[in-house]
Amino acid sequence: MPSNDSRKVGLARALSKLGYCSRSRASELIRDGHVSLNGVTRHDPETRTRLGRDSIAVDGSEIRSPRNFYLMMNKPRGLVTTASDDKGRKTIYSLLPLDESLPWLAPVGRLDKASEGLLLLTNDSEWGARITAPETHLSKAYHVQINSIAIDNVLRAMQRGVMSEGEILRATRCRLLRSGEKNCWLEITLDEGKNRHIRRMLAAFGLDVLRLVRVSIGPLRLGTLTKGHFRFLTSQEKAELDGAIRSFRSRAIH
Repeated sequence: MPSNDSRKVGLARALSKLGYCSRSRASELIRDGHVSLNGVTRHDPETRTRLGRDSIAVDGSEIRSPRNFYLMMNKPRGLVTTASDDKGRKTIYSLLPLDESLPWLAPVGRLDKASEGLLLLTNDSEWGARITAPETHLSKAYHVQINSIAIDNVLRAMQRGVMSEGEILRATRCRLLRSGEKNCWLEITLDEGKNRHIRRMLAAFGLDVLRLVRVSIGPLRLGTLTKGHFRFLTSQEKAELDGAIRSFRSRAIH
């Protein structure tokens, strides 16, 4: 049986997994004739490639796999979680250094433009896939400001399940954090992540989200990380995330 390092993937994906650039940028480089595979220039981004065996070069320089990086960022509102945006919107990559101190890093999951808070980035695509895999059910907690005073039956209903656009959306936990005269803050915890999950649940009750901040992923907390900044995960934080994933998988098997 071949090792994981020798499995075949598309050439553009291989460049992304090697930490050189995003898959879309890799596709452009390949089509423009900048990329060779085992010494032969290729123009098809889907050319099958054996990671760990084949030699991939960009403009004659061989691309080798860098060491793995694991970062957490406190994403501000107004940034999109993509490498580039056809509408010209500012992206999370404007917060990363422009020098070569970091390889290409991909976001682990998404936060939409209006959302903020904890975002993971890594060049370890397999680890990122384990974090976001639906079967992992890794919990994610959000602090959410809504344009109303919280109503207990709404919080209970979101835990039972809310129908939205033909699918049922649930929260594993909902609680009131604090309340003002016209709005309040909730803590909503999910163990799945469907598109605009929280916003759609609240919209089903006619409630608007004023702010949405992700504050934790599994055991990892956003803590005091300044908005717009990033830092490397500690070895303990990485180990705790890995342990949470293994724990969920172990329970699923049994």
